[in-house]
Amino acid sequence: MAKYVIITGGVVSSLGKGIATASIGLLLKVRGFLVNPLKFDPYINVDPGTMNPYQHGEVFVTEDGAETDLDLGHYERFLDVNLSKDNNVTAGQVYLSVIEKEREGIFLGGTIQVVPHITNEIKERIRKIANDHDIILVEIGGTVGDIEGLPFLEAVRQLRLEEGKDNVLYVHLTLVPFIKSANEFKTKPTQHSVNELRRIGIQPDIILCRTERPLPKEAKEKIALFCNVTKEAVIEGIDTDNIYKIPLIFKEQNLDWLICQFLSLQTKEINQKIWQNWLDFVNKLENPKGEISIGIVGKYTSLRDAYKSVIEAITHACGYFSFRPKIKWIEATDLEEEVKKKGKEILEEYFADISGIIVPGGFGVRGIEGKIFACEYARENNLPFLGLCVGLQCAVIEFARNVLLLKDAHSQEFDPNTKNPVIHLLESQRGIKKKGGTMRLGAYPCLLKEGTIAYYAYQTKRVYERHRHRYEVNNQYVNLLEKNGMVISGFYEKEDLVEIIELKGHPFFLATQFHPEFKSRPLRPHPLFLKFIEACIQKS
Repeated sequence: MAKYVIITGGVVSSLGKGIATASIGLLLKVRGFLVNPLKFDPYINVDPGTMNPYQHGEVFVTEDGAETDLDLGHYERFLDVNLSKDNNVTAGQVYLSVIEKEREGIFLGGTIQVVPHITNEIKERIRKIANDHDIILVEIGGTVGDIEGLPFLEAVRQLRLEEGKDNVLYVHLTLVPFIKSANEFKTKPTQHSVNELRRIGIQPDIILCRTERPLPKEAKEKIALFCNVTKEAVIEGIDTDNIYKIPLIFKEQNLDWLICQFLSLQTKEINQKIWQNWLDFVNKLENPKGEISIGIVGKYTSLRDAYKSVIEAITHACGYFSFRPKIKWIEATDLEEEVKKKGKEILEEYFADISGIIVPGGFGVRGIEGKIFACEYARENNLPFLGLCVGLQCAVIEFARNVLLLKDAHSQEFDPNTKNPVIHLLESQRGIKKKGGTMRLGAYPCLLKEGTIAYYAYQTKRVYERHRHRYEVNNQYVNLLEKNGMVISGFYEKEDLVEIIELKGHPFFLATQFHPEFKSRPLRPHPLFLKFIEACIQKS
């Protein structure tokens, strides 16, 4: 029978529940347990696919095409697993399911209420992923006290009653601020947060304390006393600039052993191979041979979470080579305006101090010309370049304009009336009115052309990569592109769609229609990111 670890958050949001959950998962995996994580998001959206990145951050895509919370990316990276649509559940999905059942008459004319109908649906989603797993990690998004989160907290309160005390463990992550003027830590916010949980009927068993500096013994004892937990169950979660150190920080405080004790799990020997590989990876990041500067030209650069998987994929590849990544954020909209005002000469100021350029995905016309200028600079100056999703489309547009001399070349997404739509909307996407979940989503096969950078990177003829887009390269222009030096090194056979492009004679210019960043892992960096970082190191 599966055991359940429930992770909640208090005081403020963005404390790192997702990283904490992923770190706990890794520690339990290293102990030999089969772990499956689940993220509950209390918002009413059915999924985050239609949400602005400034509101939500990155939309992470699973193999089966689910648009999910970015925390699933953390789970996949730390646990080295592929998750599915069942691992991320929103309030929108829960309410929609209950309403559809009511319309079908499944409830036999009963009055539909939050308790028991909504809470039963939530518990059903938890138990659904419990088959063949030892431990289910359940992270509840938001902060204790949020009105939209109450049904989820009520559901996990009921879960302990139904599954038994030894089978459900509550972990609460809170902020313990340090007040500089008073030169002391304040535990009162944590006390209030725990009191709010108690009011709901949940007594946390373990408290994770997010703090900017080590907690003194007195603060831990005070938290233990007023929050009704043992001193050993007050775990310090100190700030770090390397998220992959967090499992080490937790393990030093015996968090994994503590969880096993609470859940009456027979502790197992540590899988030394997995753990040592993780330690080696962290050591490479902490003690690098050098530093490499990468420019990311995006349109959401003020919110770094919008590019979370890209950042981590860079980190994984740099760690492999024992280099520390230094990311220079370049706002595409600003770049576009600067070129309009001062001419293309200004590009040298933006890119002179970097060893490679990444143009990541994004939707909408804002900043597109800035991304196209970045593609042009990388092509003309032999600077290593990696384009992701719309990054490929921008590279094709730039090449068509400046090499094929089709000056009005564009994408139909950005200019529906362009006379040279080198990027266009497939017939299967035309007329779609419902925007949610209707793009090309999830894993699709990609056939690689031998003798190309992509083939050399993957070392295989066929790969499966995750997609999230509506527009594709227009095949009417493929022959012209190839005749003038562009290489189509990967394509989707079934519909003959361009998946990867390269440039002849360039040290590293590669772009993908898919999102390779979603499949990168700390101990298994993505092959294309590895080759890109290798080219950047050679350039520096």
